Amino acid sequence: MTARAAAKPQPKTDRGERTRRKILSAASAEIGRRGFSVTSISDITAAAGVGQGTFYIYFESKEDVLRELVLQLGRDLRHHLSGAIARTKNRLEAEREGLRAFIEFVRGNPGLYRIIEESQFVDDAIYRRHYMDFAATYRSALEVAEQRGEIRKGNAEVRAWALMGMAVLLGQRYGIWDVATPLDDVIGPAVDLIGRGIQP
Repeated sequence: MTARAAAKPQPKTDRGERTRRKILSAASAEIGRRGFSVTSISDITAAAGVGQGTFYIYFESKEDVLRELVLQLGRDLRHHLSGAIARTKNRLEAEREGLRAFIEFVRGNPGLYRIIEESQFVDDAIYRRHYMDFAATYRSALEVAEQRGEIRKGNAEVRAWALMGMAVLLGQRYGIWDVATPLDDVIGPAVDLIGRGIQP
């Protein structure tokens, strides 16, 4: 991994922010569809409908765009999940609605996995940050649920990573590889496993 260049300042006008977001959206579509190494800056600017010079007003490099995409996707996903579980009554219900919302998000953003996974080969720190940020939020929610007596006592850090691992692979299986299976057929068995484990 090469040393990261200083980030460009945020746009000062609404028009500038719209242009920046247009470039990010195009980069997300192109990298998500074709992969990071194959996608060029000219591919991104052509899809965004801007010149290459405009690209460099907002981003230092293609690597810089990928870093921002990982952060933006993480923010968008956390916002989506927060809204989905906002009215749930307990932790198990939050797990059910959160898992459903995650797989729905993946189905609506099929390039998510490619962007996140390829980022580890471009900037391992941003890849780790993506998951560490999620784990910190998840751990805190589990600790609160434990304090409320909604779940039994246990290691919230390990539980957070285990539950994230389940969601990531279910998202890949039923959010990308198989979008025909009804989500109820996936969520029910998964939440039963979360709530009751595999003990007889």
